[in-house]
Amino acid sequence: MTGTPFPIERGHVLAFARALGQETAGEETAAVPPTFPIAFAQFDPDWPLRMKPGMPWNGSGAEPGVASGGPGGLHAEQEFEYIRPIRIGETLSARRRDGRTWQKPGGRGVLNFTERHIDFYDADEQLVARSTTVTVIVAAAP
Repeated sequence: MTGTPFPIERGHVLAFARALGQETAGEETAAVPPTFPIAFAQFDPDWPLRMKPGMPWNGSGAEPGVASGGPGGLHAEQEFEYIRPIRIGETLSARRRDGRTWQKPGGRGVLNFTERHIDFYDADEQLVARSTTVTVIVAAAP
């Protein structure tokens, strides 16, 4: 299996659900929350928002609006598509790929949109879920 391995662990799912304020009373039969796949980033050593010892962290608040290695941008949209439910105990493989890009005129300049996908595959290489993120960067008007 290629891509970042993403184990669907019961404790991780329950902690995620609690962080969202979801009821976890029936913990032995807890369902995977709909937005849980984004937690794969904790297992991806190259995820840009993951802390790395000895390196500045984008989430530190030291320089708001500035991302290392890029111009930053606005997280404009997040969508999750499910082919089947995600099951506790399985390990998925997360694979990132680029999507569409487009532009629109804006009040402060050109809005540059970028779409990125993360596809989640099971051990049988079957697509289980897909996350689509859209970011926007404003190119200042001349």
